[in-house]
Formats: sequence, C-alpha cells, structure tokens
Amino acid sequence: QVQLVESGGGLVQAGGSLRLSCAASGSISSINGMGWHRQAPGKQRELVADFSSSGSTNYADSVKGRFTISRDNAENTLYLQMNNLKPEDTAVYYCTINARARGQPFALIYWGQGTQVTVSS
Repeated sequence: QVQLVESGGGLVQAGGSLRLSCAASGSISSINGMGWHRQAPGKQRELVADFSSSGSTNYADSVKGRFTISRDNAENTLYLQMNNLKPEDTAVYYCTINARARGQPFALIYWGQGTQVTVSS
C-alpha cells in the first residue's frame, strides 16, 4: 500500500505564502504522476497542479504565476509553494499520487487526508 501524509497548511493573510509538503511512503514500485487538488466549501474538487509521467508540469489557470509544484524524487516528497495567496485559495488541499505498489499489477491513484489552507482578507 501507499500512504500520503500532507503538512504545511494553516491560516495566512492575503498576499502571504505557504508551502505544502506531501510525503509518500509504502511499497512503491513506480510513480506515474503526482499532484495537488483542492476543494473549497460548496465547490467541486479541482486540480491545482501536477507532474505528468513525463515530468512536465500543469497548473490551473487560477494559480499560474503564484504557485509552484516541485518534488524530491529521492524522498518521494511533493511540494507546493503558494505565493501571493488570495481568499479564493481557501480550501482543503489534497496530495495525489498515481503509483504502482510492489506486487500490484497496475497503478492506482492514492489520496492524502488533506490539509486546510485558509486565506483571510
């Protein structure tokens, strides 16, 4: 199995910054992609940023130029640097990984438990 543990959420004023971390652990055989999603109250979950299997990055239009996704492959850790935060960025942020666990014939998408980010105006 694969476990994801997120950290780094919190309360910040508009214009501030936060850095989210996501540590993946378990019997990981291969990773196809990693990313961040978020869900605001009363809204659908949406993609924030991700790495594809080729290593290319993808960002939601609403966060381009403000958020940066990065990763440490050696540590299987994913990061999301969030700058110039806005109240509309308030949401629960979830880490996701598309990975194949050892002994499994195919990859699955795993989700973290989520970390709350609140941006005050």
